[in-house]
Amino acid sequence: MLKRLVITGYKQHELGIFDDKNPGVRFIKKALENRLREFLDEGLEWVIVSGQLGVETWAAEVVLELKDEFPELKYAVLTPFLDQEKRWNEAKQEKYEMILEMADFHRSLTNRPYEAPWQFIEKNKFFLRNSDGMLIVYDEEMEGSPKFTKKEAESYAEKNDYQVFTITADDLRVVAEEEQMNDWE
Repeated sequence: MLKRLVITGYKQHELGIFDDKNPGVRFIKKALENRLREFLDEGLEWVIVSGQLGVETWAAEVVLELKDEFPELKYAVLTPFLDQEKRWNEAKQEKYEMILEMADFHRSLTNRPYEAPWQFIEKNKFFLRNSDGMLIVYDEEMEGSPKFTKKEAESYAEKNDYQVFTITADDLRVVAEEEQMNDWE
């Protein structure tokens, strides 16, 4: 049963999105909401993110919106290292701080600032060991940072009771078309 779900995917800049006014954000958030509703109907309790800008912060915002309807839903922000937001601009830092403040649980997995890529590797291992599945916004035709996480999760799922779900570019196109139809009605 899927009780603890990791959500990850592209970073904002990998999608060419530099602020939340970009219409693509709305469609990604709607796709995340649709999938989360399915999982909630099946008993989902926790969403886990590392707090990176992009899919993960949008997922946290979707969870916050869904909490009105599903007050039992919780989310955790488990960062790979301390102060990951240190180099972000002020607006992004403020949004991130709000997401941390509203989280049901938050901590850094290494309790030290960024040192090396091993911190990301350890974060991925921790996420796989401490969740029942992963939802990744990723499309095979548009490579990016989620590629490695997806590969690792699929390899883990081959040997363990673990589920890997994907939201692809085609899924996002369908959501965009549905949302635009709704706008016209």
